Amino acid sequence: MTNTVLLFDIGNTNIKIGITQREDLATTYVLPTDPHQTADSIGFRILDVLSHMSISPDEIKACIGSSVVPDMNPIIRKAVKRYLNQGLLLAPEDIPIPLENRYTRPEQVGADRLVGAYAARKLCPEARSIVSVDFGTATTFDCVQDNAYLGGLICPGVKSAASALASNTAKLPQISLEVHSDMPVFGRSTSTSINHGFIFGFASMTEGLCKRLSTTLEGPMQVVATGGFAKDIARVTSCFNHVRSDLLMEGLRLLYLESGIR
Repeated sequence: MTNTVLLFDIGNTNIKIGITQREDLATTYVLPTDPHQTADSIGFRILDVLSHMSISPDEIKACIGSSVVPDMNPIIRKAVKRYLNQGLLLAPEDIPIPLENRYTRPEQVGADRLVGAYAARKLCPEARSIVSVDFGTATTFDCVQDNAYLGGLICPGVKSAASALASNTAKLPQISLEVHSDMPVFGRSTSTSINHGFIFGFASMTEGLCKRLSTTLEGPMQVVATGGFAKDIARVTSCFNHVRSDLLMEGLRLLYLESGIR
């Protein structure tokens, strides 16, 4: 492989490492986010990922990322410098995101939200407005109109809401958050009741919020879904125009291509 670039999505729950060769995203690996890790432990894991892909460290031409965990940034910067001899370029600090940021305090927007919104904009060039819905640790709705990031909504995440429910209830069973029907059923067990309540509940919340947002955004509007539960929610709703589990990685890849960094 040549011109290989590593992409880092540094999130509260996981660190995702993507491998791209400019034209597309080859694959993604997921590591747990642990602020107690050292640069060496991260570095060895990165080397393991490269070995699994039969990539030599000297083939890496750049490391691009976004982060919502400031404490992890210096650790990963040190790891890629020591083990790959590369700097870690983070958006938007090191690589500008070509969207007009209309947040009252632009620096308070999570980098993942901006990169996802940018990727959604590139995915839907024909739409005047876009809502990018990310089913991650939180469920976020980010709104783009023309080339401006307008802001958005932050709601509980599917898994974090389930964890909060379980932590305050003594007898809840282990739940999978999986359903096998297109309509909610009358749960005759606690696990079925929770699974259907969560999946169809979040689907209905998404449908309702997107409908309300469509009345405030200029049309035509398209909705893009991403995040760990996007496919589960998409299976029971028709409000998404696109479902892209790799949306943030695709945004980082496109930022690298547009940045001119070689």
